[in-house]
Amino acid sequence: MVRPIQRRSLLRTALTAAGAGALASAAPPALADGQATAATGPRGAGGVLTGFDNLALDGYQLVSGQRVGLISNPTGIVRDLRHEVDVMAADHRVDLVAAFGPEHGFRGSAQAGGSEGTYVDPRAGVPVYDTYGKTPAQIADFFRAADVETVMFDIQDVGARFYTYIWTMYDCMVAASLAGVRFVVLDRPNPISATAAYGPVMHPEYASFVGRKPISQQHGMTVGELAGLFNGEFLPEDSDANGAVDLAVSPVKRWQRSMYGEETGQPWVMPSPNMPRIETAVVYPGTCLFEATNLSEGRGTTRPFELIGAPYVDYHWAEALDERGLSGVAFREAYFAPTTSKYVGQTCGGVQLHVGDRDELDAIRTAITMIVTARDLYPGDFAWRETTAPFWIDRLTGSDQVRRAIDGGADPDEVVAGWQDELAAFRAVRERYLLYPA
Repeated sequence: MVRPIQRRSLLRTALTAAGAGALASAAPPALADGQATAATGPRGAGGVLTGFDNLALDGYQLVSGQRVGLISNPTGIVRDLRHEVDVMAADHRVDLVAAFGPEHGFRGSAQAGGSEGTYVDPRAGVPVYDTYGKTPAQIADFFRAADVETVMFDIQDVGARFYTYIWTMYDCMVAASLAGVRFVVLDRPNPISATAAYGPVMHPEYASFVGRKPISQQHGMTVGELAGLFNGEFLPEDSDANGAVDLAVSPVKRWQRSMYGEETGQPWVMPSPNMPRIETAVVYPGTCLFEATNLSEGRGTTRPFELIGAPYVDYHWAEALDERGLSGVAFREAYFAPTTSKYVGQTCGGVQLHVGDRDELDAIRTAITMIVTARDLYPGDFAWRETTAPFWIDRLTGSDQVRRAIDGGADPDEVVAGWQDELAAFRAVRERYLLYPA
């Protein structure tokens, strides 16, 4: 079960943080609620402290006396932009003995579907183990080889089920269960706000690395909250695990669920090569579905997941989409030639999504509308990425329901209606694991 620290330590951390001024180089000084300084970023409204900030301000008490490893990537930074593994490696109060890298690698040099391998990090001086593509049993062997007693997780998520870092976390939680080590999540804000969950819920038979367990496509949770849900709902029944893991969460502080990334005051570091800005993350839970079509999702451009198109698309698509009157978004006719991925060097016609009111945007409904409209306008050209099962669209949406509805001629409202009952059931489960107020 999740340790009580998840809820009660919000107050405890606030009370103890003021006594840890010596750690100001690793995390910002404690602020009164609502107070902002230059350190809170250009908008100055957030002053949000991450799970690592609170861990450091508390003198690493949560992992005191433990040999610890860190699962992270370039997003695991502190306010002065140093990586926390470098901060901890230089601090005698924490015994950091290993690091573990996900897809794209610990230092973030690999593209989609790649990693950096296992090596000794030249800066931190600790071994880095490559978890990408490994089974929980193999990761458990890494934990044993590193002789860790506690494994910490700190990677910036972007709020979508098919963003693989949350499944790296799940696999590492299973591995921790197998190896008999503690698991600590250093929480971070969800950058696209987390007031609600949206989209279809994955069916277990469609499990893959873009969706291990039945959660909704846009989950509306932090990684700390997801860890609690995983530990309470899935690990006890997972045949690969030895039951629930010994879990603790170092919480964020002064974060509100309605906040977007810019409002937290935390610097934005690209969590993967095709996630350059928060605006990309806002549309990604929907427009990532274009990976499963023969339209380019904008990889190989400066606006991945915001530029969508194909050589067979013309200006009629932008016109038809604007006529739909979707909330929170407008569509600009656009032309681009990707340098990587689909249609390299070919001119694609299409659209750029321009988000207006983010709170009005439903990224998944928007993407479904875009796909249905493309099907209607270009019936002889539009196609799914595969011609036989398993379809990638089924992996991304979590079942064959969306594909079958679209292929059957359903309009966007009918497609969206098809997942509402399952979404309502997931929202009820999700509510039990939320750590932060609205």
